[in-house]
Amino acid sequence: MALDFTSIDFETANGFRGSACSVGLSRVRNGNIVEEASWLMRPPEGFDHFDARNVMIHRITSEMVSEAPRFGELFTPMANFIGTDTLVAHNAAFDLGVIRSALEVSNLAGPAYDYACTVKMSRRTYELSSYSLPFVAQEAGSPMENHHDALADARACAQIMIDIANRQQVDAVATAAQTLKVKMGFAPAYAPGDELSKATRDAQGWAASGNLVPVQPAWAAWPQEGEDRTGNPDADPAHPLFGETVVFTGNLRISRQVAKDSAAVLGANTASRVTRATTVLVVGDGFVPEDLATGRLTGKAKRVLRLQEAGQRVAILSEGEFLQMIDGFTGT
Repeated sequence: MALDFTSIDFETANGFRGSACSVGLSRVRNGNIVEEASWLMRPPEGFDHFDARNVMIHRITSEMVSEAPRFGELFTPMANFIGTDTLVAHNAAFDLGVIRSALEVSNLAGPAYDYACTVKMSRRTYELSSYSLPFVAQEAGSPMENHHDALADARACAQIMIDIANRQQVDAVATAAQTLKVKMGFAPAYAPGDELSKATRDAQGWAASGNLVPVQPAWAAWPQEGEDRTGNPDADPAHPLFGETVVFTGNLRISRQVAKDSAAVLGANTASRVTRATTVLVVGDGFVPEDLATGRLTGKAKRVLRLQEAGQRVAILSEGEFLQMIDGFTGT
């Protein structure tokens, strides 16, 4: 066998995961990147509002895609590029969810895909303070620039997968997953008329109410912890949060309770304090992974850093990374 796969990364225009505005693809054959493709696109009609928070992250504006084809027009060349490859992505559940939701609102059919998540694999391969893509790429020997450029992110993800396979001395994505005891993912085929995903149903509800993004109430200045939850044992084991113990610190765009409930739906246990059982800390208040180097951290985050120094493996996520991971589950 040979290490063959295609890595993928989407950027979205707003809080609906089907609002794809760019995509990057890197094709790997025999452990080497051999071909790449990327497109800017207009998101599907009716869901093409550009939220200022998304623009701040990826710097793609509505004007930049005003003459670009819509997702529905570009899906065929995207699908042809992927072919029958296994897809690999950093937080793959999100990128596969983009495909599904964008197909749903574009009224298009799409094939099934096997996929692997480099977030899950990275946690079993590297010991890092954060498993954000730039941190993992650096550890994999492929420092990246232009994070949130879809092609740069897809290329970094491909290099991470190649490094993980090399470290495991395997020649297939599925074999690497098996060796690391990480479950592969499967995204079923979609045809118009099939049941819609929760993310799409929610987005249709926003549109029907005249809102461009989910409406969130104003939270108190200091968030309330709420009740801790036990993870759903029937959730998808391939999801990056499955089996993790998650603690939250700082303000998120959603309440602490909704965050805990959403994580539990995906198989994570939640807690209110950082302990030796903690495996993931989600940091709000505008945190980005670069803050690890500057010391702009909450007390809980500093506690996690001390645990990391003592040898405990705890991932630190920004609110953006966490919200991307729970996309479609914030209505609980």
